[in-house]
Amino acid sequence: MKKILFPTQEQWPALCHRPSFDSQELIDAVRQILMVVKHEGDSAIRNYSLKFDGTTIEDIWVSVSEFEEAELRVSQPLKEAIQLAMQNITTFHESQIEKSVKITTTPGVDCWRRSIAIERVGLYIPGGSAPLFSTILMLGIPAKIAGCRDIILCTPPNKEGKIEPAILYTAKLVGINKVAKIGGAQAIAAMAFGTASIQRVHKIFGPGNQYVTKAKELVQQYGVAIDMPAGPSEVLVIADKTCVPAFVAADLLAQAEHGPDSQVVVLSDNESIIDAILAELDIQTQLLPRKNIVEKALQNSFAMICQNMDECFAFSNLYAPEHLIVAADEALLYENRIINAGSVFLGHYSCESAGDYASGTNHTLPTNGYASSYSGVSVDSFVKKITFQNLSPLGLENIGPAIELMAEAEQLLAHKNAVSIRLKTINNV
Repeated sequence: MKKILFPTQEQWPALCHRPSFDSQELIDAVRQILMVVKHEGDSAIRNYSLKFDGTTIEDIWVSVSEFEEAELRVSQPLKEAIQLAMQNITTFHESQIEKSVKITTTPGVDCWRRSIAIERVGLYIPGGSAPLFSTILMLGIPAKIAGCRDIILCTPPNKEGKIEPAILYTAKLVGINKVAKIGGAQAIAAMAFGTASIQRVHKIFGPGNQYVTKAKELVQQYGVAIDMPAGPSEVLVIADKTCVPAFVAADLLAQAEHGPDSQVVVLSDNESIIDAILAELDIQTQLLPRKNIVEKALQNSFAMICQNMDECFAFSNLYAPEHLIVAADEALLYENRIINAGSVFLGHYSCESAGDYASGTNHTLPTNGYASSYSGVSVDSFVKKITFQNLSPLGLENIGPAIELMAEAEQLLAHKNAVSIRLKTINNV
């Protein structure tokens, strides 16, 4: 992990640039998968499952008996942990329900807005070495609260054609019973275009590898919405002299183990604190089973010494991290300095892992600097907002003349006439 001392503000934009592993070969490969699935449907899905997952899929959908078998294979302590997380996530997301309020803008003119659930949504859940069953909670719970009518979940099978038991248990717990044994870009294609087995969805959610991420990006060209632009996972920690170096190092490594393309950053106005954190990183890295992944991620990462805490927060706002940790005794006092971040963790005991699993906030967050303009997943992500208005004759009389003048000024006389013809009726002209 590189140590950078007092970079100038002119150097900051270059430091904010994330590692890039994108290539034209990746784009071409993903685009081909999308087109093959679009035209060949289920047969393409089965061919890609054999090619990429090494398994033959007879029935794309998980059966009732497979759900039952999975539930038996999940330990009771893990079930209770998942249930605790579900309770907290549900409590936090239920508070996001927006009530419709009718506003009278002018006497006789009432306007209001309603949140309407997106009818069909698709959730992608990675499998493999890190089956992210926790992401089912983060996506399935707000989808259910929003009232989405049809929720399908795609996740890759193992070589035996089976799905990780914790994934199936969590899906059933949340109330998702349509789980397809499909992974990778082909899963995104199936949800985007539809096949004989899978109905096309309106919006796709969920993390994945570079193929999944690129597929989500490309299907937007075909009118399918996605949760947000995404890149590799990341964390930025601002640590002052009161921080616990071992805690900070643990948080950095927790993010680094996601993948070799992850980036972790630590900022401080105290060089001795940075040195202590780097020493802890060396010690803790040696104890991790995903050590090789962590070491590659650390090569893309850096520790930076700033002139003061103001500079730390200024850089963080430019970087716009997915996760921001403020490791300081007085962390709560810094809240108003934070402008750009996906999710913020304030104080020594607010580890990023809490948000990943069970505190209640959502862990599906904007990365790669998109936190400057995007929010993380919430109930709002699963609804669209429709505006309504109701005008009485008095209301049209009150605003009609202004509409006529504005329409005529824009030379849209049919617009003007739509008002004028009604005003003549109201005035018996």
